[in-house]
Amino acid sequence: MDFLELVSKRYSERFFSNIPIEQEKLDKILEAGRLVPTACNYQPQRFYILKSKKALELAANVTPFTYNCSLMILICYDKNEVWKNKREENYNSGEQDISIAATTMMYEAETLGIHTLWIRGFNSKTASETFKLPENIVPSMFLALGYPSDKSKPSDWHFKRKSINEIVTIL
Repeated sequence: MDFLELVSKRYSERFFSNIPIEQEKLDKILEAGRLVPTACNYQPQRFYILKSKKALELAANVTPFTYNCSLMILICYDKNEVWKNKREENYNSGEQDISIAATTMMYEAETLGIHTLWIRGFNSKTASETFKLPENIVPSMFLALGYPSDKSKPSDWHFKRKSINEIVTIL
C-alpha cells in the first residue's frame, strides 16, 4: 500500500477489541515516534505507556474518550528540552514536535494492523496530577491503540474532505 492510500484508509477507532498488542509491535510504534524530526533535533517527546488495568482506569478518569482500548500512550514533551523561538515571545516547539511523533506512530500502527485514536479531550493539569508527572513534563495528548473489534468502522465524518482548492492558496 502506498502512503496516500494508507493515509486515506486510516480512521479514528472507537471500537477496540480486547486483544492485547504484542510487545514487538509496540516497540516498532515507539521507535517511529523516537525517530521523527524535531526542532533542532532537541527530541523533547516523552511517552508514558498505559497498559495495566490501573493505568487505564486512571486514564478513564482523565478523559471519557478511551473507548475500551487495551493500551494508551500519554504523549508529552519536556518543556526544558524544546526549541524556543527568540523572534516570538513564549513560543516553543513542544506541541509541533509531539504532533509529528504522534502522527508518525499512528501510521506505523496502521501498517501493523493496529488502530488508533488521537485524544485531546482532557485537562493537562489533571493529567499531570493523576499520573504524577514531573513539573517539566507537559501532557498534550493520549494515543489510544488496539486491534479493531467486529463493530469497527470509520465515522461518517471520516469521508468528508475539503477539496484541494479549498485548502491551498498560491501566493
